[in-house]
Amino acid sequence: MKNLLGKKITAALVCMAVLAEPFFLTACKGKGATVKPADYGTYGSDIAREIAQKFPDRSAYSAGESQTGQYIEGKIKELGYEAEVQTFTGSGGSSANYIVKIPGTGFFCPNEDGIYELEHRIAIIGTHYDAALLPDYVPQEPGEEEYYEEGEEPENTEPAYVYDGISDNASGTACILTALMAYKDYKDVGYDVWFVFFGAGTDNFAGSEYFYQSLTGEEKAALDVMYDVDSLYAGDKVYASSGFKSLVANKKYEMRRKLYQSYDVCFSNTLWTNYGFDLYYNESGIKADLNEDGIEDIFKEMPNSVSDFKVFDDHMVPIVYFESYEYNFTRMDQMKETKNLNLQDYNGNVRRTPADSTKLLDSVLIEEDKDRDGDGEADCTGDILQIRINCVAFIVVESLLKGSDKGMTPKEYEAYRTEATRQTYMSESISASVSSI
Repeated sequence: MKNLLGKKITAALVCMAVLAEPFFLTACKGKGATVKPADYGTYGSDIAREIAQKFPDRSAYSAGESQTGQYIEGKIKELGYEAEVQTFTGSGGSSANYIVKIPGTGFFCPNEDGIYELEHRIAIIGTHYDAALLPDYVPQEPGEEEYYEEGEEPENTEPAYVYDGISDNASGTACILTALMAYKDYKDVGYDVWFVFFGAGTDNFAGSEYFYQSLTGEEKAALDVMYDVDSLYAGDKVYASSGFKSLVANKKYEMRRKLYQSYDVCFSNTLWTNYGFDLYYNESGIKADLNEDGIEDIFKEMPNSVSDFKVFDDHMVPIVYFESYEYNFTRMDQMKETKNLNLQDYNGNVRRTPADSTKLLDSVLIEEDKDRDGDGEADCTGDILQIRINCVAFIVVESLLKGSDKGMTPKEYEAYRTEATRQTYMSESISASVSSI
């Protein structure tokens, strides 16, 4: 009976919090918040290109990966934070995760008796910072990492492009650093937010696995969501997807609620108006056994690839996975990152192929600056790497303001208590008036 009462109270409180949400959000950011959303300049795109240029060989456990990690730690310090460096040993040597933990206000959540108590819930924002070619493309001799257009003579020409992992995953790394920078302007957020840069992601998500296993039982129980950003540059569109555990019977909405909130952030802001950015979801609707349980599923709102999110998804933590891809196909075997005719050297696949090259992708994808407001002057960059990094960072951070499904922030709870007290007073006053008649 107490549990039923608690659930009823929770439902009422959540409804009031949702109705009041617009009023709370106005107080969540500092006074310096910009009116134009995702207006972060070239901070993220500069970082992505710098990582690709300085550390093109940053395969798991390599010296380049270690140097990239130190670079990330330096950027974290520039933003005023201290990174927790979590070293671990994987199949090919040692690597490290870089973690920034920012405490939130917590949420008032009901206990078994329906009494509200302050709890701290955790949101993870993560990405892997290593990069590696697939084995079939790994150079066997020095200089073979340079790729030439068909018919060119290597001795007579400069290489057409050189692999450096700009999309997978310098772009994702830069996006999370951008989100960390942007987050400094946000105040009174309920979540404890942990920004995590995973090492050895290309080794079966070794860094993500080690991080998860390092959590205490209490921390694991407090995980509300994991946002994962990967490969934002080369694909035709930017998609957000849920994990494969959302296919578990009666768990779809619970496991996809955070995904839907991300869509809501994108659609309720002026990202398209200002930047021509849209957030897509996989609508292919192909029927296939996606989780290998012998049951045919509908391939929708889910990715065709896995990344660091898999570790959290496997443990039933809701995830939101951002990537650039192309899902507008009718068969699973047609899926690829891009239909761009200039990026078909590897059948439209870019991740972990030689085509993941700054020189190639910039030459194909950067456009002239645009006049979005029609005043005759360019007001939007033609660099889609910059646009995608900034917009995804914005969506991730703003999604945190949607709060926890488990309870309400202290401000929301106090507003509820004030309103409940007012309603009680009014009810008692009316009852007293009626009784006196």
